[in-house]
Amino acid sequence: MFKAVLFDLDGVITDTAEYHFLAWEKLAQTIGITIDRKFNENLKGVSREESLRRILAHGGRENDFTCDAFEALAKSKNDHYVEMIQAVSPADIYPGILSLLQDLRDKGIKIALASASKNGPFLLEQMQLTAYFDAIADPAKVAESKPAPDIFLAAAAGVGVAVNQAIGIEDAYSGIEAIKAAHVLPIGVGSPEVLGDDIAIVTDTSALTLSFLEKVWQEQEEGKQ
Repeated sequence: MFKAVLFDLDGVITDTAEYHFLAWEKLAQTIGITIDRKFNENLKGVSREESLRRILAHGGRENDFTCDAFEALAKSKNDHYVEMIQAVSPADIYPGILSLLQDLRDKGIKIALASASKNGPFLLEQMQLTAYFDAIADPAKVAESKPAPDIFLAAAAGVGVAVNQAIGIEDAYSGIEAIKAAHVLPIGVGSPEVLGDDIAIVTDTSALTLSFLEKVWQEQEEGKQ
C-alpha cells in the first residue's frame, strides 16, 4: 500500500490557470509580446521564472532585460495574480478532492503539496485545506523546476516517505515527466493526448477516489511480479 500522495495544485486541487494566463497576458502586453491560450499550455506546471523566460523567448526578447529588470517583471506578474486570487474560497475546490483528502487522512496516508506555485500555501489557506497537508514543498528551495523531479523529491522527503511508496497527481505534461523522473507512481488528470497513454488517467477529479488510487497501485504492484 502506498504511504503518501503528492499533489500538484493548479488543475488538480483547484483551477487558477485562467488567473495565471490573464496575469501573464497583461504583463506580456506591457513589453510588446502577444500570447494566447494555446501558448499558455507551455507555461502550465512551470515555475514563474521559467514561464517568463519562455514568454521572452517567444517574443524574441530573451536578451533585452537585466537580472533586476527580469525580477521586476516576474514580481509585477505575481502582484497582479495575487490580486485576482484573493477571491479564491472553499467553493473553488475541484470535485472529489476534499473527500479524497479526508479519506487519505483517515487512512493515515501522508499528504504533500508539490506545486511550482509560490502562492501554494496562500491558496490552501483560502480554500481551508492547510490542515490536511503534512508538508508543502517550497519551490523556491529546489534547484530545478518541473519537468525535473526536484519538487516531488522534496515533497516525498517532507513527509518522510520513500519515492517508491508514493503516488503523484498532476494535470500537466511537465508535471507527469517530473513524477516519472522522481520514480513516483503518476496519475494524470486530463487526456492521454496531452499526458501520454502509459499512465493512469482520469478525465476529471471526481474520479480521484481512494479506491481508484488503491486500484492503480495494486495494478502497478502486480505488474512488477
